[in-house]
Amino acid sequence: MCAVYIEELYRSDIMDPRSCDTFVALPPATVGNRIIFGKNSDRLSDEVQEIVYYPGRSYEPGEKLECTYIEIEQVEKTHSVVLSRPSWLWGAEMGANEFGVCIGNEAVWGKEEIDDKEALLGMDLVRLGLERAATAEGALDVIVGLLDKYGQGGNCMESAMPFAYHNSFLLADRKEAWILETAGQYWAAEKIDEGIKNISNNLSITTKIDREHPAMREYAKTKGWWDGRREFNFAAVYSYFNPSRSSSSGDRFCEGYKLLRKHKGNLTAQTMMEILSDKPSGINMEGGFMTTGSMVSILPQDPNQPCCHFFTGTPDPARSVFKPFIFVPQIKPFVRTASPLFGTDDPTKLKPRFQTKPDRRHELYKKHEDALVFLETSQKNELLKKMKNLEKKKLEEVESILKDGSSASSGLTMLFANCVEEEMNLYE
Repeated sequence: MCAVYIEELYRSDIMDPRSCDTFVALPPATVGNRIIFGKNSDRLSDEVQEIVYYPGRSYEPGEKLECTYIEIEQVEKTHSVVLSRPSWLWGAEMGANEFGVCIGNEAVWGKEEIDDKEALLGMDLVRLGLERAATAEGALDVIVGLLDKYGQGGNCMESAMPFAYHNSFLLADRKEAWILETAGQYWAAEKIDEGIKNISNNLSITTKIDREHPAMREYAKTKGWWDGRREFNFAAVYSYFNPSRSSSSGDRFCEGYKLLRKHKGNLTAQTMMEILSDKPSGINMEGGFMTTGSMVSILPQDPNQPCCHFFTGTPDPARSVFKPFIFVPQIKPFVRTASPLFGTDDPTKLKPRFQTKPDRRHELYKKHEDALVFLETSQKNELLKKMKNLEKKKLEEVESILKDGSSASSGLTMLFANCVEEEMNLYE
C-alpha cells in the first residue's frame, strides 16, 4: 500500500483516520502517588469491542502461536492479561497484565511506506507485550524485538477494503511510562518519569529520544529526509506532514493535552474518565469512526496496593459504565463481555478474508445497544443517572480496596463480572 492511498484516507470524510487517544499522568500530576493511564479506542462504529481475560500459561519448547494473520514462536511462559479488543482479531487495542503493565496503541502514518503484506498488527504487538513482559520497558523490548523479526502489517479492520497503518504505543507500569513510535521497522522511544503525556494519530517524539532503532538515523539520511547535521527530530524527519499542522489528529492531540493540563496536580481515575468522555474536544468521537471502547487504570506506586483497571466494553464512555477489574487468583473467563466464537469458519480466517461479517455482539453490548435507544427518549436522564451512580459506587469500592492495601479477598474474583451483571440489570 502506498503513501498516496493513505493521503486519500486523510481527505476522505468517511475514512478520515482520526482514531484513538491514549493518556498517562504520573506524580506529581496525580492524586495519591499513583500513575493514571487512560485510552479511548476509536474504531468503525459497527465494530464490537469485547473485554476478555486470559490466565498465564506455560508452553512446551517449539510451540507456535497463531496471531491475527501470522504464526510466530511461542515463549515458555505468558502472563495473565485483561484485554479490550475488536472481537474479530487476536490482539488488543488496550489492556493490562498481572504486573500492572498497561499498553495502548495508535495508528500513525509517515514517509515510510506501509507494507500491505500480512504480518503482526499493532494490536497483536499490544497483547504480546502484555503477555511477555513484567515492566513497561520490558514490553517495549518485546515489541521492538518482534517488530524486527516479523514486521508489522495487514488489514486493520474487518472489511475487504484495505486499511493499514504503522503504530505508536504508550506503555506504563507502577514506576514510569514510555512512548514508542514506529515507521515500518524503524522506531524511537521516549521515557516519561513524571507529569502528563498523551499520544494521538501523529508522530510526537521530537528531539528527546531515550532509545531508538540503531539504523534509524542512517536510514533517514539515505532517504534524504535528514542531512545528518541538524538536530535529529524524529517526528519532523519521519512525518510526511508537519506534525504541528495535522488537522484532525493534531487538533485532537492538542485538545487532549489541554484537558490533561487543566487537571494537572489533581488527576484521578474519575478525572481520566471525564477526559475520555469529553465530546467537544473530539476525544470522545462520534460518527463513522467513534469511541467503541475505553479503559482507565490506577497504578499505585506503593507495591502493597493492587492495580485496578476499568473497562467499558461498550461504545461512548459518556453513556457507558467503567467497570473495575483487579488481578487475583482463580478469575474465570468472562462470559457477558466475550463475543461469539466462529472457529475455523470465521471469515477472518478464511481466504479470501472478510467476505462476510458475522454478528459479534456480546450480551452486554446487546443490552447496552437497546439502552442507547432508550437514552434518546425523554426518560434518558433517569437511566443515565443510574449508570453513572453505579460507576461512582464502583470507584468508591476500589478506593476502599486501595486504602486497605490488599487484593487477597476472594470476592475480587467476581469484581468485574458482578459489575457487568449490575449494569445489565439497569437495562432491564
